[in-house]
Amino acid sequence: LVDLATGVCTPQPNLLLARVRFAAARLPHGCVVCTGGIGGNYSKLSSTEILEPPAEGATDAAWTWRELPALSMERFGCSGCALSDGRFAVLGGRDKYGQDLSSCEVLAVGGDEHWEHLPPMHDARSLFACVGVAGCVIVAGGHGLKSAEVFDEVLDRWLRLPCDLPVDNELHTMGSALL
Repeated sequence: LVDLATGVCTPQPNLLLARVRFAAARLPHGCVVCTGGIGGNYSKLSSTEILEPPAEGATDAAWTWRELPALSMERFGCSGCALSDGRFAVLGGRDKYGQDLSSCEVLAVGGDEHWEHLPPMHDARSLFACVGVAGCVIVAGGHGLKSAEVFDEVLDRWLRLPCDLPVDNELHTMGSALL
């Protein structure tokens, strides 16, 4: 972790399970959730873990990883973000056979930790950008796609945006940030 005020970088523990092409997001209470991806020997993962701070008042204690309930299926190349109510959403990706997914799941963290299904996106997509903002989740691009859509948390449904992204080719393997 980097303290932006001082510039001091503090090493943190490794993930419980090494993974690439996974979904991750920082939740409002400061924890970081990682799920899915590709593990050792190219195994497709459904496991989920959370990086939590030390107990309040603990001095010189490191953050720790804790296992959470697994996704309903293996997925990699997926994206994730925090919803306005603090839950963690994981969207799309590819299944263990390499097929793009439109399915979405959401995890409640703390207390009764469990996954629930969200409505599927209009387009199956992997390796795309996503961000949660103002009660919506915006997804854009992905392998073979120039489209974008928005999940309205209040309406509990996906809405297609009327125009494709203004590029000649597909946009994939891109990051996203909220400025």
